[in-house]
Amino acid sequence: MDYLEKARRVIQLEIAELNRLVARVGEPFAEAIDALRTAVEGNGKVVIVGVGKSGNIGQKLAATLNSTGAPATVLDCQDALHGDLGLVAGNDVVLALSYSGETDELLNLLPHLKRRGVTLVGVTGRADSTLGRASDIVLDVNVEREACPLNLAPTASTTAMLVLGDALAMVLLEARGFGEDDFAMLHPGGSLGRALLTKVTEIMRAGEQLARVNPDATVREALAAMSAARAGAVIVAEVGGPLSGIFTQGDFTRAFQTDSDGIGDRPVSDLMTRDPIMIDSDKLAGEALRILETNRIDDLVVVDAETREPLGLIDTQDLTRLGVV
Repeated sequence: MDYLEKARRVIQLEIAELNRLVARVGEPFAEAIDALRTAVEGNGKVVIVGVGKSGNIGQKLAATLNSTGAPATVLDCQDALHGDLGLVAGNDVVLALSYSGETDELLNLLPHLKRRGVTLVGVTGRADSTLGRASDIVLDVNVEREACPLNLAPTASTTAMLVLGDALAMVLLEARGFGEDDFAMLHPGGSLGRALLTKVTEIMRAGEQLARVNPDATVREALAAMSAARAGAVIVAEVGGPLSGIFTQGDFTRAFQTDSDGIGDRPVSDLMTRDPIMIDSDKLAGEALRILETNRIDDLVVVDAETREPLGLIDTQDLTRLGVV
């Protein structure tokens, strides 16, 4: 049995179904976004109901919505009929997930949801099902076949439902103008929270930890400053003046391999990197991380946004030590 070929077949089938889904995203999706936005901005919430695999997808969707500032909860169909229906308010939107649209537990709940005046968005693979006919808005996740070789186990259908849920959450995020600062407030823990909440001035090397020399300093003096600060780079700038450049251990190694004679007495300004990549002091650590990764550099100079005077240096090793990455 060719396991790899069969694995590729599963993935290709699911990709094909997602391409079909892309082609079917239309006006009902936009209506669903408007309904969700109205609910969230009106202090309402998103109530998600589903059974079995659809319920699992609902759990993930609720987590994504909550993490992006859209209050969401998962309502168990059976519990709802025994008191939990009280959490549903008229300004809520209910996302009802059922591929067949004929799940008994869900259908038993529909009349009670409708009586509470909610907007019902049905996410189903059968638009003409009982769920589809009862919904105010229908989002079609129909697939031609499952990725299961028996065409039985929910695979492509659950993937379509999952991806459509992500699309709802992400478009809603943009529609509400939810930005990085909002995201940071909801993710204070872990490296993600630290990267989004921490300013570069809080993690940069400064004071005695910052190696700095004047442009007329020699390479030997620059190396001494790096050694004293236990740093891999030295900032080159006049006292109180704008950044002139940066001189790294890599710069020294390359110059030494090319011309080692008298290198220690040469002006550091001859070998420094002029106009290095910089970051303003009011930026977040997450932005510094992005710049370091994008430009594949190890050291990033922090400067005053107006004067361009160097204030500190961020080393990639510091980000790891401080738990930002």
